[in-house]
Amino acid sequence: MKELIGSPGTVSGLILRITQCAFAASSIALMVSASGFSTYTAFCYLIASMGLQLLWSFGLACLDIYSLRRKRDLQNPVLVSLFVVGDWVTAMLSLAAACSSAGVIVLYARDLGFCKPQSRIPCRQFEISIVLAFITWLLIAMSSHVMFWILASF
Repeated sequence: MKELIGSPGTVSGLILRITQCAFAASSIALMVSASGFSTYTAFCYLIASMGLQLLWSFGLACLDIYSLRRKRDLQNPVLVSLFVVGDWVTAMLSLAAACSSAGVIVLYARDLGFCKPQSRIPCRQFEISIVLAFITWLLIAMSSHVMFWILASF
């Protein structure tokens, strides 16, 4: 079987999972460091979704490290099916959280004008955190696409 970039148990798969962890952690850290994030449900949902994404990607990165060190093959139908379901679930949750948070920040910044320089709402931090969440979603979408093609090739 042809090895795809981002396959489980490969260096490219490990790099993909580590970057997913890094962007999810950055999104969480930036959102939590902003004052008043907990008053907005969409931002709390973003933190929960990125937290789940962080745990999922970290777990798979550890599995990739184990596979690389022990020279084990992770490409069997049962494991790949689990990876596909996990990646698709976390991808959908991440996209929903990023979109809902983006909707709130667009409402506040563009429509209501709450994000003026004299405002006490840290809109710039919220926006950067949301961009990082979208990048995380893009990376998990790439991963889920690769896993789907591996599963289809069995």
